[in-house]
Amino acid sequence: MGSLLRAIIVGLVGAGIVHGLVLLIIPHVTEGDVWTRLESRAPFYEVVRIDPASGGNMIHLPDPLFEAAACRIDLSEGIVHLEAEGDVPYWSMSIYDRSGQNIFSINDRTSNEGRLDFLVATSAQLTELRNSQAADFGTAVFVETEVQEGIVVVRAFVPDPTFEPTISRYLAGLDCSLR
Repeated sequence: MGSLLRAIIVGLVGAGIVHGLVLLIIPHVTEGDVWTRLESRAPFYEVVRIDPASGGNMIHLPDPLFEAAACRIDLSEGIVHLEAEGDVPYWSMSIYDRSGQNIFSINDRTSNEGRLDFLVATSAQLTELRNSQAADFGTAVFVETEVQEGIVVVRAFVPDPTFEPTISRYLAGLDCSLR
């Protein structure tokens, strides 16, 4: 019985030490998250290149044939309109919450005519928009989410170096604006 009690006490003390160390490490680990890095580089709705080619490798892009740009959004301020002009071989767009959980993804193969043209809003904002009929957003696709703050990431495929200028212009022309 004595050795069992000793094992339980040693286990509890060990668990307490590990728990304390984890609590001390958390601030150092979370300072390096994507949200914090984007926040230090740009305000909400400003598009930032995040790929290694631009010197802003803030998100791990597993495929070196992709370049990317991102913007932070805050739906508590209103509806966000995301749009890009031009043609690229392939693009994808993802919306993440502050903690990095993917809440929406789409690519040019499943979007309206291959265009990147989206309105991101909460269900209440979309209801209000539909009832008002005040704004004309043309062929924009409506994305409904209950996440207030998030990150939009647009990735574009670069099949070979000759596409680099086209991809750069496309990502530089990405508009992430509050409506």
